[in-house]
Amino acid sequence: MSEAGEQMGSVRWAFRCASWTPGRADWLFAARCIQPEEKDRIGKFVFAKDAKSAMAGRLLLRRFVCERMHIPWTHICLKRSPRGKPYVVAPLQVSPDLGVGPQTWNFNISHQGDYAVLAAEKGMQVGIDIMKTSMPGSRTVPEFFRIMTRQFTPYEWRVIRSAGSEQHQLAMFYRHWALKESFIKAIGTGLGFNLQRLEFHLSPEDLTQAHVLCQTRMHLDEEDEENWLFEESLLDADHHVAVALGHNANWTSSLPPPTAFTLLTFTDLIASASPLTDEDPAYWESFRMKAEAPLRQRDT
Repeated sequence: MSEAGEQMGSVRWAFRCASWTPGRADWLFAARCIQPEEKDRIGKFVFAKDAKSAMAGRLLLRRFVCERMHIPWTHICLKRSPRGKPYVVAPLQVSPDLGVGPQTWNFNISHQGDYAVLAAEKGMQVGIDIMKTSMPGSRTVPEFFRIMTRQFTPYEWRVIRSAGSEQHQLAMFYRHWALKESFIKAIGTGLGFNLQRLEFHLSPEDLTQAHVLCQTRMHLDEEDEENWLFEESLLDADHHVAVALGHNANWTSSLPPPTAFTLLTFTDLIASASPLTDEDPAYWESFRMKAEAPLRQRDT
């Protein structure tokens, strides 16, 4: 992470779950370092890919709270708000739905495709979403777009369909989708929000792996939202990341510079970790019997 990002109170971390093939010792240690109810939830995933992504997400959260909020690992208690957003219960006793003050850390995670990602910001609402550009299963791209018609405005569909090849159109589709989801996750609304209320006008610059773009604008109910900033990144050629940042002009006179993602290793994830529970050998036996992913995903 850049020094400027540290000073401004910005954290952007990524972990490539697809490259992680945990052995017995690593998987069991990871399971000991998360809360028991989360361990049980992760154990219920049918496929190893989903279990690894969820485990990485919990470890990212705990590492952030431990290292940036300075709460000892064994004292951290994470819960989800009624709208699904993670927050620290102890010792802060503050729900993210109660608002964000200028010195308050706000954080969010996402996992999809090959990565788990975390974004955190001081004094700003934050939401993050990652999307992998992939073919829509057994459907053709036009069929897929027809099913998803109501998720975007006519203007956005013109931008998506003008992107060129079907692969480029899909990339533009997922770029818009990540932007919308990042905002929904930042405000903690969840299901039921009409996505056509949001319309994104993309940065004039091309999205590349070399830079973080922050010129994209959001219109909500046809009004330009000046208090929302969107960072867009490519972790690699296939993975779009959008970070939504909601700020109050009274808190700060200047917006933070965009912060690039730091790619963490498993060693990084557990660098500050301390076990919360005893080792559960059956947890490894269950995990190692799981197929990596559904057959269709493995084939594609």
